[in-house]
Amino acid sequence: MDIGIDLGTANTLLYARGQGIVLNEPSVVAMKEGGRTALAVGTEAKETIGRTPGSITAIRPLRDGVISDYEAAEEMIRHFVKKAVPGRRPRTRMVVCVPSGVTPVERRAIVHASQRAGARAVHLIEEPMAAAIGAGLPVAEPRGSMVVDIGGGTTEVAVISLGGIVTSQSLRVGGDRLDTAITDYVRKEHSLLIGERTAEDVKCAIGSAWPVPGDEELEERVFTVRGREKVGGLPKTLRLTAREVRAALDEPVESIIAAVRVTLEECPPELSGDVMEHGIVLTGGGALLPGLDLRMASATGIPVFVADDPLDCVALGSGKCVEDFDQLQKLLASA
Repeated sequence: MDIGIDLGTANTLLYARGQGIVLNEPSVVAMKEGGRTALAVGTEAKETIGRTPGSITAIRPLRDGVISDYEAAEEMIRHFVKKAVPGRRPRTRMVVCVPSGVTPVERRAIVHASQRAGARAVHLIEEPMAAAIGAGLPVAEPRGSMVVDIGGGTTEVAVISLGGIVTSQSLRVGGDRLDTAITDYVRKEHSLLIGERTAEDVKCAIGSAWPVPGDEELEERVFTVRGREKVGGLPKTLRLTAREVRAALDEPVESIIAAVRVTLEECPPELSGDVMEHGIVLTGGGALLPGLDLRMASATGIPVFVADDPLDCVALGSGKCVEDFDQLQKLLASA
C-alpha cells in the first residue's frame, strides 16, 4: 500500500493509493511520564491538552512543521498508518510533505521516523509544491504559479514553473502563531490567562484579517472566553470583540504578507507577469481566515484566490504523486 502523508504541525492527513484521504486527525500524542508508549493519539489525545494530570503529558511531536519529539512522531505515524490501513500489509512506500525551509538534519529525522514506523521507501516532497498540485495549478507548464500555504506551524510561499520551485520563502508563522497572538493580547490588555485551545476557538469564531464586505455581522460579533486572572489567580469571564481579535492578529498576518512581497521581489520578471495575470492561490487552514485574501490583494495589487479545498490541498497533492510515481520522480529530479 502506497501512502501520501501531510505531516502537519496541527493535523496529519493520510492519502491511500486508490482510496483518497483516509485519515485526518490532530498531530497530538498523550504519553505517560517516564514511558514512551502512547496512551492516546490524534483526536482522543487532543481532548487531553491542558487537562492532563501530572503523570500524563500531551505532546505535539511537530513544531514549526518539523519533528521536535522523534519518538512521539514515530509512534504517531505508526498509529495513524495502522488505523488508516488496518490488517496485514507489506511495508509501504510513503510520500511525506515537508516545509521548503527544512534543514538536512530535519529531513533525515522525518525519513528515519517514517522508516521505523514501517515505510519501505520514503520520498519527500516540499509542501508548496504539493499544495500547488492539490490546488490544481499547472505546475509542469512553463508558466509562473504562486501558492501561499498557511499551515499550523509554517507558511510556505513559492513561485512554481516547469515542475520546480523558482523562488520561495518558508516562514515559521502559521495557525499556532495566530493562536499565540490572541493569548498574548488577552494577557497584556485584559490581564487574563487563557489556553491554546481557547485561543483557537476565538480565532475560528470571530478572527479576521480585514473587514469583509457584506459580512457586517462579523464586526459586531463577540466571543466569551473563560480563563484565570493574571494577578489574583481566580477564574474570570471576558467578552472579546471581533475588532480586538483582528488587532491581535495584525502582527503575524503582516509577517505573512511581508513574505509574499519578498517572494514577488525575487521572482523573475517573466514569471511575475504570469502571477499578475493569474493571481495568488491560498491553501492551508490559514487560508480560511476571513479577509486574508482581501488584505493580501490590497497589499500586493495582485488578485488573490482561496483554493476550493484549502485544508486538504497538501494531502491531495501528495496523493496525486502516490497515484503517479513517475510524475513524482520528475518533480524530485527538477527540485
